Amino acid sequence: MSTPSSPKAGGAPPLHRLLANAADAVQAVREGHSLTDWLSRCPADIRPGVQALSFTVLRRLGAAQAVRAALAPKNPPPRVDALLVTALALLWPGETAYADHTLVDQAVHAVRQRAPNSAGFANAVLRRFLRERDALVAAAEADPVARFNHPRWWQDRLRADWPDHWQALLQANQQKPPMTLRVNPAHEDLPSYLARLTEAGIGAHPAGSLFPQAVVLDEPRPVQALPDFDRGHASVQDASAQLAAPLLLGRVRPQDLSPDEAWPELGAGARVLDACAAPGGKTAHLQELAGNRLDLLALDADAKRLERVRQNLQRLALEGTVKAADARATADWWDGRPFDAILLDAPCSASGIVRRHPDVRWLRRPEDIPALARIQAELLDALWPLLKPGGRLVYATCSVFKAEGQDQIDAFLQRHGDARARQFDRGAGHLLPLAENAGQDLAPGAAAVTDGFYYALLHKS
Repeated sequence: MSTPSSPKAGGAPPLHRLLANAADAVQAVREGHSLTDWLSRCPADIRPGVQALSFTVLRRLGAAQAVRAALAPKNPPPRVDALLVTALALLWPGETAYADHTLVDQAVHAVRQRAPNSAGFANAVLRRFLRERDALVAAAEADPVARFNHPRWWQDRLRADWPDHWQALLQANQQKPPMTLRVNPAHEDLPSYLARLTEAGIGAHPAGSLFPQAVVLDEPRPVQALPDFDRGHASVQDASAQLAAPLLLGRVRPQDLSPDEAWPELGAGARVLDACAAPGGKTAHLQELAGNRLDLLALDADAKRLERVRQNLQRLALEGTVKAADARATADWWDGRPFDAILLDAPCSASGIVRRHPDVRWLRRPEDIPALARIQAELLDALWPLLKPGGRLVYATCSVFKAEGQDQIDAFLQRHGDARARQFDRGAGHLLPLAENAGQDLAPGAAAVTDGFYYALLHKS
């Protein structure tokens, strides 16, 4: 995997350098590496431009690879191929960030710097694409991978799980996601923070009544531009992710409760486990809503990612014990005191957040889904005995695959007779990133507000 190259000092980096780095990022993903990890090593002054280009390319990767194969059936060297694929994706109809001739010129410049003998070949391929673009695009889109820009197995799984929505889900993954904030009620309410955003010249609107703390920005902004972000007045968090804390704390009353059945909110001193806590958005949200009065333990198996949890809690002036541990290995970390409530935001395919992480579709393999489902089941079975009778566990995944959602919980309920899944009219079950998902109460025009999530609230009898 290549290392990101730094731009020359002074001025904006030239386009050919951005293209070269974006091509390296795409090639890293094709070799099985995380785009997030690669970008973390990209020089800060070119990272935004490289990220924007690589996101666009990864959303068009299936189509660009198909056209490259049609134009040059013999595979060029990997770094030349990655530059060609990058340029083809950015030359695709609808991508208008740069003029065609500028993009071709700068892409050929990048090839010439890396493989001088391939510059003429790259120039011929790209100029032929411009001449025959309509016909080449039409031919490529006859292939489902090129048409939908997702692996075939992914399309097949979505079609099986959501026969009425699978194409809409694939198309939703191609959209740029909104930037959504969670307003901290310890400082101010949502209307007042919206007013402060307006004063700062930042357009925003509420996400909808299902998400009482969620504000959607009209355009993404650096967090430094947000009013009092550094003082903890707001956090960046998708609206769907903001459902976990109120479900666990009892802010939402299940609709299947009998009239005389109590459903108390968790109070001060309640013992709560966040079992897979990193990067800490849900951890912090729990303490925000509870007034920082929970006895909260945040676990994660990744000690490096746990630092993000600590940073989040520190910025928001919130308390919590943070520990590196595999939640399944309870003998290594549990002190024997049962929990009132457990949040299990389980490792998953991330199939519900592809628009935010466009590399995920290309990194996952079909065998990953059953492997992840096994880990999810192991976590559920290991944590359930740690819950008090009468306690509650929220199981969450950022996935739209039923194997990681409803099928997982159906199997768990078969294994545990003392578990009951509580029912809600909204906010639980599979939440699809689609306007027609009736379970979501969204603001007008907010079809793309939410990511895809699954939630189940399990009650221990």
